[in-house]
Amino acid sequence: MIQTVGVVGAGSMGSGIANLAASSGFNVILHDIETKYVENGLARIEKFMQKSVEKGKITEEQKAEVIERISATTNLEDLKTADIVIEAVIENLEVKKDVFSKLDQILPKDVIIATNTSSMSITTIAAATNRPERVAGMHFFNPAQIMKLVEVVRGYKTSDETVNELKDFSKQLNKEPIEVKKDTPGFIVNRIMIPQFIEAIKLLEEGVATAEDIDKAVTLGLNYPMGPFTLQDYAGVDIGLYVMEYMKEEFNDTRFAPPMLLKQLVRAGRLGKKTGAGFYDYDK
Repeated sequence: MIQTVGVVGAGSMGSGIANLAASSGFNVILHDIETKYVENGLARIEKFMQKSVEKGKITEEQKAEVIERISATTNLEDLKTADIVIEAVIENLEVKKDVFSKLDQILPKDVIIATNTSSMSITTIAAATNRPERVAGMHFFNPAQIMKLVEVVRGYKTSDETVNELKDFSKQLNKEPIEVKKDTPGFIVNRIMIPQFIEAIKLLEEGVATAEDIDKAVTLGLNYPMGPFTLQDYAGVDIGLYVMEYMKEEFNDTRFAPPMLLKQLVRAGRLGKKTGAGFYDYDK
């Protein structure tokens, strides 16, 4: 029975998952490598919940109860009391493998270790542990508190029991789980979405339309809630670039190759010429 949820990584996704789990009645241990990252994660949770209070969705008392259920730490050993751990660190395979290897040594053998990766191989990540049957993908969408979908992704050795437990846990979080039966780059959502992003960027590169009008075409013509450029700017263009490069390499398919404009935006941001560079920055 899951009572305590461990979350490794206090960034946008990790803090969102921690907030979600605490709001669903679970005790949460939120970890990151430095105090400043943990504090930023807690501040993000506080800000999100304060907006809910202002909108009348929850009371100040309910907010306080949720925050009380979250404990923060920079010591990975503190996760040893967790009944499940969800990893939400940066999309870097070596970093994730290192986290999983360390967690494998800390946690009891029957504890599930799930990764929130949006595209990487569950099988490769699980191979860093001695419990590949208890490793799976649990891909939440941003913001985790609001988005209803969770992709439960099988690695090559993930057991049926693990998949079923994660589906049940997702429902306890008031989410709708779907099972990804094969460990394939991008899973379901990104496998469909990334080619759409690439085509939208090419339209912008070719001068066919502005980012604003392409977004408007998609939201009004396809009835999507958010256009491709708004979504990419929200999620981070650097993440989009990484996923495209990863999928191109794994599939050995140039269909997933990132357009030059995306590379330029990410390079500009990294060089500090355009802090938080995005497609709407470019369009201006």
